[in-house]
Amino acid sequence: MSFDTWYREIPIVTRCYLTVSVLTTVACFFDLISPFSLYLNYRLIYEKYEVWRLFTNFCFFGMPSLDFVFHMYFLVRYCRLLEEGPSFRGRSSDFFTMLMFGALLMLIIAPFSSVFFLGYSLTFMMVYVWARRSETFPMNFLGLFNFPAPWLPWVLLAFSALLGASPVVDLVGILVGHVYYYLEDIVPRMPGRFHGKHVIFTPAIIKYLFDEQQHDGLRVDFQPNGVDLREAGFDGAEGGADGL
Repeated sequence: MSFDTWYREIPIVTRCYLTVSVLTTVACFFDLISPFSLYLNYRLIYEKYEVWRLFTNFCFFGMPSLDFVFHMYFLVRYCRLLEEGPSFRGRSSDFFTMLMFGALLMLIIAPFSSVFFLGYSLTFMMVYVWARRSETFPMNFLGLFNFPAPWLPWVLLAFSALLGASPVVDLVGILVGHVYYYLEDIVPRMPGRFHGKHVIFTPAIIKYLFDEQQHDGLRVDFQPNGVDLREAGFDGAEGGADGL
């Protein structure tokens, strides 16, 4: 498969996020822009009106390195698994809404966590949501041991901690991912005024921009204990344990 074919097969939201992130890194590498003009700084946003920082901090994953490649792999893999899988298949507008919800919540949390680039946390949020909705999906960590998909965020968190990285970035992603999972998958199944209702909804203007009015009835309601991806028709679930 050629690179062009592979790239065009990536769903629209994942493709756009990947493209912007790579172009941002390339621009920083060639000194076209500085990472210091991208990081989240509310003082500069308020005093200097540098409002672009609310968005650019999600698009910079560091200079080209093995760590950068690692995070691009996770961005493409789990962003794509969510957008193409039973969670959001045919509903890229809802997937975009999930990312905007997560980004907004992270922007609120950021001043209390001292995290200045939130792209890592947003990626970890996607990993968490995918893992919680894929409880029947077997995983394998570097060929060392197998574990169920819901353990994936915690395995990655432990691995990062062993390498000396701060757990705060990953924990922000886990927290925001759990809030989304709770509101989207748990609350609609609880008795009371929100039973059968989804607290998070996609505005009509976003559905219009994605031209997805015809997909209104295709939302998949996940059970709190996950979904069998094979029964949902997701090819990625076929075969043995999936490696990281």
